[in-house]
This record gives sequence, structure tokens and C-alpha cells, in this order.
Amino acid sequence: MNRTAMTLMATSLCAALSAPALAAGDAAAGKQKAFTCMGCHGVPSYTNVYPTYHVPRLGGQHAQYLVSALQAYKSGARQHPTMRAQAASLSEQDMADIAAFFAGYGQ
Repeated sequence: MNRTAMTLMATSLCAALSAPALAAGDAAAGKQKAFTCMGCHGVPSYTNVYPTYHVPRLGGQHAQYLVSALQAYKSGARQHPTMRAQAASLSEQDMADIAAFFAGYGQ
């Protein structure tokens, strides 16, 4: 893992751990809102075609971390054009709902 990736991960983790508690997400609403996410993040061992990289599975991930990551994509602090486009129109409640869904997905 390169230095930039490690710095982004550390920054996201610090933000997730220091952020105030997020509003409770609705996992049922999140399931509907995460429909497009599942095309990449719900497929076991999925890799993107170009450039080739492993797409992380999000099931079971801590909800606050997912919200922090979505906020960072939306603001441009995390660089990924597809994820930035996906996060751009999400409200804080949308993010909380999606995070609640993925936190319990696959458990």
C-alpha cells in the first residue's frame, strides 16, 4: 500500500472515531438506497476492469466509517471519480441509511 493510501485510510479512521455519533440510519431504507452500490460492493472477489483493483466488500463494516468515507468522497477529500459521483447527491440521512444497511449486510 502506498503512502497516500495509508494517509487517506488513517485520516478516514481518525474522522470516524472522533466524529459525533451519527443519526440512526434506517437499514431498510438503506437497502433501497444502496441498490447501485451492490453492483460493485456486493459482489464477492470483484475487481474493476480498468484500472484493475480489488473493490472492497462493505458488508459488516462499521457504520460511522462508511459515513465518513462517503462524506470524504462527496467533499473530494477522497479521490475516486465514480465514488465522488455516487456520493455527490447523498444527504446525511441517505449516508446514515446506507451505512446502517451495509453494517448489517452479510452478518
